[in-house]
Amino acid sequence: QERFVESGGGSVQPGGSLRLSCVVSLSRFRDYNMHWSRQVPGKQRELIATITTEGMTIYEYSAKGRFIISRDNGKNMVYLQMNSLKPEDTAVYFCGTGGSSWGQGTQVTVSS
Repeated sequence: QERFVESGGGSVQPGGSLRLSCVVSLSRFRDYNMHWSRQVPGKQRELIATITTEGMTIYEYSAKGRFIISRDNGKNMVYLQMNSLKPEDTAVYFCGTGGSSWGQGTQVTVSS
């Protein structure tokens, strides 16, 4: 049964960095595209980064140039390096394979 466990969130000042990690329990992990999304209360979930099975990366406009998604197929891990964080990046961040398949999330708060 699939399971996604995110970690690495926290509070950071504007301009700071955080690295999110996601442990994935999924058979044939390497055969799945993996995603990071985020959600603010009262708003729709926003897909922000994707890494394909071949390692190609795709970013939502606001994340491009600041966030880096990566994966380690040997460890069943997905990462999101977030740099130059802004207050508007404050949200709960989720990893998953998309659709309804997401973890419980990790809170990221960017505030001075």
